[in-house]
Amino acid sequence: MYLDRRQLILGATSLAAATGFASTGQAAVDIAALHAPPAEGDMAMGPETAKVVVVEYASASCPHCANFHNTTFKDLKKEYIDTGKIRFIFREFPLNQPALAAFMLARCAPKEKYFPLLDMFFEQQDAWLQAPKDGLEKIAKLAGFTKESFEACLKNEDVRKGIIEVAEKANKDFGVDSTPTFFVNGEQLQGETSIEEFRKAIDPLL
Repeated sequence: MYLDRRQLILGATSLAAATGFASTGQAAVDIAALHAPPAEGDMAMGPETAKVVVVEYASASCPHCANFHNTTFKDLKKEYIDTGKIRFIFREFPLNQPALAAFMLARCAPKEKYFPLLDMFFEQQDAWLQAPKDGLEKIAKLAGFTKESFEACLKNEDVRKGIIEVAEKANKDFGVDSTPTFFVNGEQLQGETSIEEFRKAIDPLL
């Protein structure tokens, strides 16, 4: 679990992530570029034909991301994802080594276990961050990892580089500099956005 020189741009965003306040009014980005999946593919929920696409950039170690996923996301999923009104795309934006390791494990797992693993990382964030490697290994074993496959995943350079490239592109091309950051059809919502704010952004587009 080593962050090289290229990855330090992500660590620089951690102070901004500490605010957790929502804000709007940012210029919309190139939607086609934003929605284009990375080489390793997107992790998404909801129909590909949905009129509204919500993209989230988050860090597994970010407390505001955890609070969003443990609270507001449940309402967003129930009201908009499960009803087929929106497509929700989750993109990795690790702010530190533990977050990078967590995302690597999620990517190494079978695709159907990606979001369940994310749920566990966010629900148990306080616990596993106390001793990241041991904590992550315990969670990974619940998803079917062995000690050998756990260690092999954390040494997988292709997985590591794929995650870092997604984050670097977000920072360079879409101005993502804190977590969580959301885009609703290209319009940025920054910080721990409430379900009411999502409704205001989504409903006029449906």
